[in-house]
Amino acid sequence: MKVELRIVNTAIAEVLRGYVERRLRFALGHLGEGVSPVSVTVSRNAGGEANCRISSHIVPFGEVGVRETDRDLFSAIDRATGKFGRLFGRTLQRAREAKAGRESVRLAA
Repeated sequence: MKVELRIVNTAIAEVLRGYVERRLRFALGHLGEGVSPVSVTVSRNAGGEANCRISSHIVPFGEVGVRETDRDLFSAIDRATGKFGRLFGRTLQRAREAKAGRESVRLAA
């Protein structure tokens, strides 16, 4: 899985890179290597809150993404990766079910 990480207004870039990649492997590991590049943006706003945005493209559904905000940077990353893993998995499951549904109708006819 390829991760494109963008870190804005945060000084601990290398620590975050390893942490984000580890959390994404945990959240998306069961999906295999078929995951397209995942874009992650981590930043802090003027109020000191951490923002984590994760997105990826799923063919044929388009862009899938989540955004989390928290006072703690690592909590925002944890929640965003967890949500993204569940969302990505649900989207792929819907695609599999739709494909299976079309095949079963053809076989019945």
